[in-house]
Order: sequence, then structure tokens, then C-alpha cells
Amino acid sequence: MTIKVDLNSDMGEGFGPWKMGDDAALLDVISSANIACGFHAGDPDVMANTMRLAVQNDVGIGAHPGFADLKGFGRRRMKLGAEELQNLIAYQLGAARGIAASVGTQVRHFKLHGALSNMCSEDAGLARLCYEAALRVDPDITLMVLCETAQQSVAQDLGANWAGEIFADRAYEDDATLVDRSKKGAVLDDADAAAERILLMLQEGAIIASSGKRIPAKIDTVCLHGDTAEAVSMARALRAKLTSSGVEIAQFG
Repeated sequence: MTIKVDLNSDMGEGFGPWKMGDDAALLDVISSANIACGFHAGDPDVMANTMRLAVQNDVGIGAHPGFADLKGFGRRRMKLGAEELQNLIAYQLGAARGIAASVGTQVRHFKLHGALSNMCSEDAGLARLCYEAALRVDPDITLMVLCETAQQSVAQDLGANWAGEIFADRAYEDDATLVDRSKKGAVLDDADAAAERILLMLQEGAIIASSGKRIPAKIDTVCLHGDTAEAVSMARALRAKLTSSGVEIAQFG
């Protein structure tokens, strides 16, 4: 049976005159784009331009909300009240949907960013607050969740549409959470090694932790971060390795 998988990347993460990553090059490789909504990165013009490029490349569009932390790029943990957090989610998803409509397209999926995502992979109560807020804005949206974490269990419990995600350029703990960026080896920068690792995960249907532990998972999409120097080369190497091994690259259903 042919293995089919989506490739996604976080993008639209520039701000005003400051550019972050080579979105145009990545859009030639990936099938889904997670576009920053202006809080951890991005602004209305960056959002609109990135969405137009995604449409031109037949790439699916997702909202990528995070904490209101431009300086920290959304990677610093913050403690918010429940209502404040849900309003933060609704605001960013609403902005993404509005910009998408203005350029003649729509938002297909929703993916949490950075520290907020990591916190929701550990805390089911926090994940529920975020996902309920998103589903009130769009009950049919697909939640892109970190496989086999609290994010997935909450999405399943809510009866939501969801797609399971793994990361090509991040190492894993034995509980399927990402190795903290402060630890050595947390971010992978060898494109060929990353491609081999992802192919093995897809073939085995499991996350492979740093320890070698296998965690069975439903893998629908593979993420490549767009803000690293190696992003484009890694994306190209991964796609080439997967397609040459018979894997079909396509948007998740």
C-alpha cells in the first residue's frame, strides 16, 4: 500500500521590513502552510502576501496562532487566564480567516505555535481551552495536533477533525513531546539524516524517540520549520527521499 503524507511548514513569520525564512522556496516543496497571525510574528501584509503565494502553489492554508510575544518569537511560556487565552485564539483565527477571504481563499486547518503548542502537548486542560475557542469560530476546521500528546487526546475527545503531526527537524522524548530547545540535539540540521529518519517513521507508523523507543502514531503530516538556515535544503531533501521511496506527498484529507 502506498504511503501518503502531507508536508507542512510554519511561515509568514516576517514582520514589516524584517524577513524570516524563504517562504517562496518552501512553497515549491510543501503541501500545507501554517501562517503566523500577527502575535508571535507576521502582520496583515505578510499574512496576505504569504496566502497569495500559497494559493498560487496550490498549498493548503492554516492559521498558526501563538502567544503575543514578538520579541521572543512566541517561544517563551506565558500564563494567561482562560478567557484571555480563548480570546487570543479566536482573535488570531478570525484574522487569518478574514485575510484568507480577502485574497479569495480559506483557512483549512489550525496549528498552535511555539511555547503555547508545547504547553498544550503536556496539559489537556490548556489544549481544550484553545481547541474549544477555535472550534467556536470554525466547527469544521482541522486541528493539526502533535501526535500522541494531550493535543491529540483532546481533539479526539471533542470529536473534531484532526491531523496528526510529527517534526522532521526536532528530537523526541519518550512521551512523544519535543525535546526542549535548550537541550543539545533538540533541533536536527542534517537534511539527509532527517529524511532517513522520517521515512523510517512513516514506514513503521511510529514516532522514534531519541532513546530509540517507538511510539505508534497516526502520522498525517510532517513539519519542517521555515525559520532555520537549513529549512529549504532540508525540505527538498526530505521530499526527494520520500518520493523516491514511493511516498505520495499530498494535502491531508
